[in-house]
Amino acid sequence: MRRNLSSSLRARSRPAPMAAHDRLPPALRTWAATAALPWSAASLLRLWRQALRETGCEALARARLDAAEARLLARDAARIWGPGHPATLTMQKPPSPGAFTQS
Repeated sequence: MRRNLSSSLRARSRPAPMAAHDRLPPALRTWAATAALPWSAASLLRLWRQALRETGCEALARARLDAAEARLLARDAARIWGPGHPATLTMQKPPSPGAFTQS
């Protein structure tokens, strides 16, 4: 493949994305293999470390990743198919107490 060699920009070396995924912890790689979205290794590792730091448990960390992915999918569904799409229900806030009062 030919590259634009006349650019004045410095060439940046980019690490191999598959190598970055290979370096993920085994439990996180297992989760990523079944994920609905194409997560980058950097994003996954950042969320994983934060979830582990806050929960201290791999199962709860996986649940946090599931919740994050569900939020992103719901946001995309609302943007693509509109706010009435069933997948957007996870984004809606529950009604406040007393919102449905009978008179």
